[in-house]
Amino acid sequence: MVTLNPIKKRSTEALALDQLRAAIVGGTLSAGARLTEQDLSTKLATSRATIRSALHHLVSEGLVVQVPYTGWMVISLTARDARELVSLRSSLECLAAESAAQSTDTTARAEFDRAFKALVAVAAARKPVAASAADAAFHRAMVLLSGHERLAQHYRLVEQQISVLIASANALLSDPKLLVGQHQPIYDAITKRDPIAAVVKVRAHITAEGDKLIAHLNTIEAATNAASTPTRKKTRL
Repeated sequence: MVTLNPIKKRSTEALALDQLRAAIVGGTLSAGARLTEQDLSTKLATSRATIRSALHHLVSEGLVVQVPYTGWMVISLTARDARELVSLRSSLECLAAESAAQSTDTTARAEFDRAFKALVAVAAARKPVAASAADAAFHRAMVLLSGHERLAQHYRLVEQQISVLIASANALLSDPKLLVGQHQPIYDAITKRDPIAAVVKVRAHITAEGDKLIAHLNTIEAATNAASTPTRKKTRL
């Protein structure tokens, strides 16, 4: 028997927003890239008003900034941004992990299982962009499994910035398959319903990968600052 599902109608603005968000998180629109309404409206075959509305929404998600007299620009993740996101993410996801390990919601737990299996599959296929998306989806599934509605609401406010953080950290990996080893301990602890271990594993994962990214960004910023600092010639007495 064929199951009939409700037809989902989505506005042009929502579709444009989804495409722009995916392009930023996936790296198609690179960090610091200047965005123009005219160019984007041409590429997406929609109106400038639709693009403008989508860009305003992306500003609220922290993925785009509006620069006076310049226009729109994709965010550039700084070391400070990374430090703040890592600490905030750790607080939110550790609470989520503790609750998720104790959850009796079979539907949410099944979705969590599917999210982990999807991560394993794309990591094995060595698809970096898809692997980062699956990585973010795994952590989202953990938050939803927690059953903590207010936590989920706060997580959604920074979820897209966390996705950028995840993609940036994963870009430093030599092989997407390494993601399986990073997430297996978290999955095992939650599956075994061990809240203490779940918190420990989540915190260790977020801290370890976050520290690597912060160190990388610090190195880039130091090199940029050194290159922009004029050298003074010594005068002989």
